[in-house]
Amino acid sequence: MDSRRDAAYPASQVLDPLGNGVMKWAGMYLFGFIIVLGGILAALWKLGVLQHVDKVWIAIGVAILVGIGVMMSVAKSGVKENIQIDRK
Repeated sequence: MDSRRDAAYPASQVLDPLGNGVMKWAGMYLFGFIIVLGGILAALWKLGVLQHVDKVWIAIGVAILVGIGVMMSVAKSGVKENIQIDRK
């Protein structure tokens, strides 16, 4: 591989499925969280639990869970480092 490309794309990033650039691990984490959320909703729908809940409350719950997923993916992304600035 090209060493300039390795320096430009650190190990904490991976190419997106379409090869259109770089997708960070935070994006992959959020994508997986949304898939899990969809699976849980499908299971609850199949069991008939969601038939007894108003659609507005389902939308509110999904919005809250996606928000939690965004917060968790951002919290898990990247390395937190202090930046030192040389003043001369």
